[in-house]
Amino acid sequence: MKRIQYFLVLTVLATCVLGCKVEEKKSYTKLQGRVFGTTYNIIYKSNVNYQEPIDELFEAFNNSLSAYIPNSIISKVNENDTTVVVDAYFIEAYDKANRIYRETDGYFDPTIGKLIDAYGFGSGEEKKNLSKEEVDSLMNLKGLEKIKIIDNKVEKDPVIAYNVNAFAKGLGVDVIGRFIEEKGIKDYLVEIGGEIRARGNSPRDTFWKVAIDDPNTDGSRSQSRTIELNNQSMATSGNYRKFKLNANGEKIVHTVNPKTGLAQESNLLSVSVLLKGDCADVDAYATAFLAMGLEETKEFVKNRPDLKVILLFADEIGQIQEFRN
Repeated sequence: MKRIQYFLVLTVLATCVLGCKVEEKKSYTKLQGRVFGTTYNIIYKSNVNYQEPIDELFEAFNNSLSAYIPNSIISKVNENDTTVVVDAYFIEAYDKANRIYRETDGYFDPTIGKLIDAYGFGSGEEKKNLSKEEVDSLMNLKGLEKIKIIDNKVEKDPVIAYNVNAFAKGLGVDVIGRFIEEKGIKDYLVEIGGEIRARGNSPRDTFWKVAIDDPNTDGSRSQSRTIELNNQSMATSGNYRKFKLNANGEKIVHTVNPKTGLAQESNLLSVSVLLKGDCADVDAYATAFLAMGLEETKEFVKNRPDLKVILLFADEIGQIQEFRN
């Protein structure tokens, strides 16, 4: 994850023209808190505090897509409750996941939930020191073609666990961003756990400037790269901080490769994806690219000029190198 840097100026200017009317200029409002197990920062150009309706949106979103809430829609779906009616959040997540699954040739797959659980990075039961036979068995419990939405109800193979955690934060960012836009606000930034949607200008009347974490494996945090977001969304995914060690001391990373079922570290340490579109999309692409690896990701973005990437990887002698398209 990365920590955004921004400059916030809160000023209220009043001008009086010929002693007639005092006009208040809009300042930026900043909201902060915790949601989805992480922190959020919301900054927008308005004097109105929208904390209460935003909290309500967070609650509704969690009640739809959180795998950690037993009575959420997605939890009921995974319990094979065929009576549950899905909502707009679930449908949007389903449609996006299917599209990006096809575009990435299955490197983004929301049906590997049981594998993620088994490795200890999900809401389900962890299995210590998975054997090859256990991984192969769990690979049989996936398949996006085995889940359908018909008349707002889910029909799926009972063995499938559907999990959208890989891009839920990005979709949550979009939900809040759209709400802000509906209020007529054009200048804002929404960040949840490092996933960002930025529109218009910052309080400095420039594009929003954010920083990307260096892929430090020693637990320290530093940023040596910054980027300006010109009406873009950005998401970053990396395996350098969130990992476990198995009984043999081998690193088990949180990104599971849907093609192999393995959670092995590669030389691609950090992926940042930018797009003039939804944050959910770049969040999903970042996950897929980390599973693809360095060379395959480079080939993918050759045919997608709308996607901009910053790839941080280790070279043959362990030095951090950077690729940008």
